[in-house]
Amino acid sequence: MDIRPECNDDINSIERVIIEAFKNHPHSNQTEHEIVAKLRNDNPLSVSLVAEVNNVIIGHIAFSKVNISGEFIEWYGLAPVSVEPEYQNQGVGSQLILSGLKAIRELNGKGCVLLGEPEYYNRFGFKAFSGLVFKGVPPEYFQSLLLSGDMPNGNVEYHKAFA
Repeated sequence: MDIRPECNDDINSIERVIIEAFKNHPHSNQTEHEIVAKLRNDNPLSVSLVAEVNNVIIGHIAFSKVNISGEFIEWYGLAPVSVEPEYQNQGVGSQLILSGLKAIRELNGKGCVLLGEPEYYNRFGFKAFSGLVFKGVPPEYFQSLLLSGDMPNGNVEYHKAFA
């Protein structure tokens, strides 16, 4: 498996992977592919990686800038991570997450937030932190990972594509 940054020729394949990955997900309204398209079009898509097997895209991950208390302070949001159903539970998502976090560090990112299952994301160091708040979600599912500096406090806001 190879992981690399997306290119323009990948967009249709990425959309297909995202749709397939979330088709039967119980906490999805099946708009994740539209969110990624909006992030790409509005330019807040900071890191967008694909996983390939035999030159076929089987996974994708997106990271975009987030504001904390109305300001961008070098923190990013991970969302979504998508893997073709036939390749799920084989480590593809984990490799995408690790590669994406490395790319965020290379951008001098200070941290990353996400909304997801604590049992899954804890293995990467993500934890719920009461000082970072994402309104409207149970706090144990909103998690953060400090990459450098001090942990900020405040309300986290994602790009309007997530609304």
